[in-house]
Amino acid sequence: MLQLTVNDKNTFSIEQEEGRWTIDGSSTDWDARSQPNGLVSVLFNGKSYTAIVEKVDRAAKEVWIRVNGQVYKTAIKEPIDQLLANMGLDMKALKKAEPVKAPMPGLVLKVLVAPGQQINKGDGLVILEAMKMENILKATAPATVKAIKVTERMAVEKGAVLIELE
Repeated sequence: MLQLTVNDKNTFSIEQEEGRWTIDGSSTDWDARSQPNGLVSVLFNGKSYTAIVEKVDRAAKEVWIRVNGQVYKTAIKEPIDQLLANMGLDMKALKKAEPVKAPMPGLVLKVLVAPGQQINKGDGLVILEAMKMENILKATAPATVKAIKVTERMAVEKGAVLIELE
């Protein structure tokens, strides 16, 4: 059984039994075909829809689909993902947060976070000046700031650890 969550709100159980698909226990008639123009033609319970796959994140098992101008984020949990979640193991949470490293030599202009601070994906962490340009280094995933290894006005080399995350 697959578990499909749409827009982080609605969750559906999907199963295939003897060639028939069921959604939350109800039998469903559907078919999907890729078209040469990149669109996907979907026939669902007698109604026709045209969809566009906007983005696919295989690692996170997420797909963004546009139907009638509306984008839907779908997250898929396979049986193994559900089993691990029931055991209290979330593979996304188990991934070790990588330290923030200087992508190039430069000068630390400003540290935007403090130890112990919770950060989200996209939050600014450090402003690094390199080649007379200011670069804001951002978080790539939610984490907690474990330690800050630099100070403002400090020169750093490429690959130097700036911030440790957990």
